[in-house]
Amino acid sequence: MKLKPLFLSFLILNFTFLIQSNAQSLSSVEKQIIEHVKVNMPQTEKLLIDAVNINSGTLNHAGVREVGQLFRKEFDAMGFTTEWISLPDSLNRAGHLVAYRKGKKGKKLFLIGHLDTVFEKSMPAGPFTRLTDSTATGQGVNDMKGGDVMIIAGLKALYAQGLLDDTNITVYFTGDEESAGKPTSISRKDFIDRAKECEVALAYETAQSFDIAATARRGASGWHLTTHGKTGHSSGVFNKTMGYGAIYEAARILDEFREALSQEKYLTFNPGVIVGGTEVNYDPAQAKGTAVGKTNIVAQKVEVTGDLRFLTEAQKEAARTKMREIVAKNLNATSAEIKFSDGIPAMEPTEANTKLLEILSKASQDMGLGPVKAGDPGSRGAGDISYIAQYVSCLDGLGASGRGAHAPGETINLKEYPALIQRSALLLYRLTR
Repeated sequence: MKLKPLFLSFLILNFTFLIQSNAQSLSSVEKQIIEHVKVNMPQTEKLLIDAVNINSGTLNHAGVREVGQLFRKEFDAMGFTTEWISLPDSLNRAGHLVAYRKGKKGKKLFLIGHLDTVFEKSMPAGPFTRLTDSTATGQGVNDMKGGDVMIIAGLKALYAQGLLDDTNITVYFTGDEESAGKPTSISRKDFIDRAKECEVALAYETAQSFDIAATARRGASGWHLTTHGKTGHSSGVFNKTMGYGAIYEAARILDEFREALSQEKYLTFNPGVIVGGTEVNYDPAQAKGTAVGKTNIVAQKVEVTGDLRFLTEAQKEAARTKMREIVAKNLNATSAEIKFSDGIPAMEPTEANTKLLEILSKASQDMGLGPVKAGDPGSRGAGDISYIAQYVSCLDGLGASGRGAHAPGETINLKEYPALIQRSALLLYRLTR
């Protein structure tokens, strides 16, 4: 695709004045970093277009590897050592791209992106397409190929000034963030092991807005409720012998979950599938079930599956305890049990994360772009950074801005994109000094 220099100049014009007006806050080296990003925006956009135009749905292994190879060339050219981390065939995932440099200067950084998108080949999402002067659409354009390209462009700006020498930086692009290979003890083992060798993790998931970054993200786990009751003619329902049946017991439990826990900040629990009747079959692997029953027969069994999202491990465990207590208070002639499964841990808010945000915010203000504040943890889902949050200082939401992530009309804000890259590059520079 032929680029338009005048268009690109327009994109950065509004931010250029702000940066220049605050230039006294920046060192000469930092000004050179920002200038490099600005001058090289045509090449940066070309890389973004090339990446977006490769379908890399999680299950499209060839596409995920192709995007990985595209980015691998960029890291190789900057002197990074690169590896492709293969996963066992049983996980049905393409693998991960890792690029690293080993040195002694500054913080040991762990930069996180992902190669896959939610858009499989069969899904209605097209190639990179400009919609307006400041907006473009395309599969994964902001979630998160826009963020991946930001990492590369920022590192290129440092590399051009010889500023990557003797730094310790690991870039980890997973190939299955949108649907992690199970068990994650295998698919995230190398990811976690390498992160433990670092001090700071920066994740380039979609920026919620220009002045917000994530110092915390909620974790996600699962639960499976099963209720049992006596079955027989419905004329006997509610009496001492027949009792209430499995469906009433399930309804009681779910409603008590809602009453007891739904007002707790950052805690959510959603029953996603419910199957009930006299005969019930549910396949969790397919998230699909069948049931047989009649209106004049009391239901014998119900199965309900759902998720539980939380900000801290303590909040998760307290919620599970309360849910178990509710499940144990059975209606007459019924029984119930609930099982919990761990998913992605929480990225808990910490003082170290807040200090990272302060460094980012200072860089933003020195550029004349204004402060950056912490976003609402309840507004983001779980992400790869959560697997390592207990080991390193973390900041997320550093990627491209846009709208409609995971939807066919997903967009990127091209007007903000150059300044986001410049700010990110400045953050990397300051952390590696």
